Amino acid sequence: MIKVAPSILSADYVNLQPDIEKVDQAGAEVLHIDIMDGNFVPALSYGPGWVKAIRPITKMVLDVHMMVQNPERYVEDFAKAGADIIGVHVEATPHIHRALQMIQNAGATPEVVINPGTPVSMIEPVLDMVGQVLVMTVNPGFGGQKFLHSTVAKIAELDAIKKAKGYDFDIEVDGGVNDQTVVDCAKAGATVAVAGSYVFNAEDPAARIQALKDATK
Repeated sequence: MIKVAPSILSADYVNLQPDIEKVDQAGAEVLHIDIMDGNFVPALSYGPGWVKAIRPITKMVLDVHMMVQNPERYVEDFAKAGADIIGVHVEATPHIHRALQMIQNAGATPEVVINPGTPVSMIEPVLDMVGQVLVMTVNPGFGGQKFLHSTVAKIAELDAIKKAKGYDFDIEVDGGVNDQTVVDCAKAGATVAVAGSYVFNAEDPAARIQALKDATK
């Protein structure tokens, strides 16, 4: 059964605490927090202050996904704010090894992220350093996009490397995830599913979280 990580990008910003509490009580294990700098991706979103404000209201794992150019600048701030996992895009820094090392040294779990157009070979040299790999199943920066089915092969490739090398990282998918698209992701080896609009735009978010879990039993 897959772990569900609702993305607050699709939550109600004015009523963020009730929305977070709702998915927490519904059995979501992870809270996905998208950080966007208006540079690496066109959109802008939260800073470390948001993570600091969220940390006391939930025991869910806080998974901070940095869609930020040169993410090394902010690693320490997000770790201090209470991030459990910090994800950095291999496309966003020429020093991916150093960035992951910084996350580890700051006391958070390092996560490497790849875009739909980036091959797994780009991150293979650092897979022994990470606790999670995030495969973008849409192009990053906007919610509500359609799932790119071509990314499923990438999940399977990562799963094969993981088994061959004896690694134990989670494989997370993000973008266009619903109770249909999550099935192939889970079969290919995904262990965590980010769901934004599918969960938060529903009348009953708890039912949507359960639907994702039921679809991957």
